Amino acid sequence: MTDPVLTFIENGVGRIRLNRPRAIHALTPEMCVAIIDALLGWVKDDSVVAVMIDHLPAPDGDPKLSRGFCAGGDIALIANSAKTDCVDAERFFSIEYRMNHLLFVYEKPIVAFMDGIVMGGGVGLSLPARYRVATERTTFAMPETGIGLFPDVGGGWYLPRLPGRVGAWLAATGARIDGADCAAVGIATHYMPSEALDAVKARVLTNPWDLTLVLDAASAQPPASKLVASRADIDRLFASDRAEDIVAALEADGGEWAQKQLSTLRTKSPQTIKVALRQLVEGAAKSSFADNMAMEYGIACAVIRRPDFVEGVRAVIVDKDNAPRWNPATLEEVSDAMIDAIFEPLPADKSWTPLPDVADA
Repeated sequence: MTDPVLTFIENGVGRIRLNRPRAIHALTPEMCVAIIDALLGWVKDDSVVAVMIDHLPAPDGDPKLSRGFCAGGDIALIANSAKTDCVDAERFFSIEYRMNHLLFVYEKPIVAFMDGIVMGGGVGLSLPARYRVATERTTFAMPETGIGLFPDVGGGWYLPRLPGRVGAWLAATGARIDGADCAAVGIATHYMPSEALDAVKARVLTNPWDLTLVLDAASAQPPASKLVASRADIDRLFASDRAEDIVAALEADGGEWAQKQLSTLRTKSPQTIKVALRQLVEGAAKSSFADNMAMEYGIACAVIRRPDFVEGVRAVIVDKDNAPRWNPATLEEVSDAMIDAIFEPLPADKSWTPLPDVADA
């Protein structure tokens, strides 16, 4: 059996290479554990200068298997667990969030090559990196409201810290943006053509001590960003933290872009649209990434016990009829009390904590 993630040291670089092409390198608990173990070993190893995260090319270059960096987490595992006692799902969230936090506070520089699909768990794997390289093949999204989940793996920290209301728009709609967009709003620190990546990685391996200089020298000017062209509409129409106000603003605008956003929002779980917007407000006020992850773990434990998650996975991933029956069915039916309950902190003995002896930034 082929290892789903390879971790090894090469010329002073700790390498993390995702290797589940048929699942677009979606993360499993075992993959997260392997990444954690490698990172903990490398932080104490003076021979390791930097860390590089990427994915292995698909066998024989098959384009169907070459679509992504990381499409998310093991949704099937989480959904199956949510139908029973939620134990395996909670274990997965706890491990994955510990990996996210470890990456965030890691002492040695990390570069993530975000070439291809970067969604959900792939966002949590790449955004903590000091250097984040996008290409013309990058497709970035946090699409969780479409399956009754929410933009976790640190979304509550990263998204409200993007310019203007870009984070709220991404969280609520699950919109997909490209590599040029990622560079424009700071999701990516560098942009370069995908055809240059092999040579750039080789230069990193030759001279990991000058990681910044290598990446800066290889950077290219990205194309014009479509997201930047829509920023005024995003900031104006997604200005509120209340979902009902956003819908009202979109309806009142009546323009083509606004109508497209309305159509998109109407396919999402009303409950988790509200959860996502509240998550960003709460996350923006957190003083540490660990506090944000503890909040997200509590939200995750609550949301998977609500009906929308299992139903969203059924409609979008299992049956693929794209006709979820959300419960509640409308934003107006999602009460403040329901959202408050989802955000209720967990008891101390059930709360998420970082890895022992891993300090927060």
